[in-house]
Amino acid sequence: MAGPDEVNIDDVRAAALRLDGVVRRTPLLSSPFLDAIAGRRVLIKPECLQHTGSFKFRGGYSAVSALPPDVCARGVIAFSSGNHAQGVAMAARMHGAPCVIIMPRDAPRLKIENTRELGAEVVLYDREGEDRDAIGARLASERGLTLIKPFDEPHVIAGQGTTGLEIAAQTRAMGVERADVLVCCGGGGLTSGIALALEAEAPGLRARPVEPEGFDDAARSLAAGRIEANAPGGSSICDAILTPAPGALTFPIMQRLCGPGLSVSDDEALRAMALAAIRLKIVAEPGGAVALAAALMRPDQIIGDTVVVVVSGGNTDPGMMARALNAG
Repeated sequence: MAGPDEVNIDDVRAAALRLDGVVRRTPLLSSPFLDAIAGRRVLIKPECLQHTGSFKFRGGYSAVSALPPDVCARGVIAFSSGNHAQGVAMAARMHGAPCVIIMPRDAPRLKIENTRELGAEVVLYDREGEDRDAIGARLASERGLTLIKPFDEPHVIAGQGTTGLEIAAQTRAMGVERADVLVCCGGGGLTSGIALALEAEAPGLRARPVEPEGFDDAARSLAAGRIEANAPGGSSICDAILTPAPGALTFPIMQRLCGPGLSVSDDEALRAMALAAIRLKIVAEPGGAVALAAALMRPDQIIGDTVVVVVSGGNTDPGMMARALNAG
């Protein structure tokens, strides 16, 4: 097993055992219409169909299930704009553990409401005027809660990596030996976890992070060979994957195993949302659609006759979906 500050394939496999019978094994979908747009076969892994509507349930359950019983009973705390919140909240409820989630006031209303419905205590804060870390530290100290980080935490990375184990098995069954695997990327938990799984189980498949334009810190970090941060003050509709920089744990894994990053515009993410709904009959949120947008709209940056795409989440408000359908 990995040490406290690292993660490896053994951790991913251990997480898969804890998740067995709990997580949904999402399929690989395809559409001839999307293949025609991309100019190659596109295989879509719809983690928007996962419990709580995103891959984040994998990491949340992995982390909560790995806690010693007495620690779990005291409860957990997490920071999130929504998807990690819901994943941790559902995992905590399944383990009978108290759960506090600190969320920005401007997070999508659907994500706030869903987190509360899953039994978590939601503490809202102002991104501009309040320090979420200070709020979390105070609550954790007062109540004895364990912090579950959204991406830079070994058990979370390992849980997200189970997505990669499934991709490896599914592509092997389809005879796919070489392909880029495009992954929606914020802090890099999903990307690094998938990369670890592919290294062990499908070495001909290469993970590549995809981000919104203006928040391409992973791509710039990979190109520079060091962690690069995003400039403050930017905005994007892709709220689920807006992070300041790659994680200290996730970046070394991505640097060793991932191909170059890609980025897409908000308008391209909206178009991908519309195409996912019309051609695949699935709901993708903006941040969960950027990998599909890159597959369809950056074909010259992808090598090979097959590309695998992770649609990482589908927790979008009706208004945003209407905007996507109107734009698409």
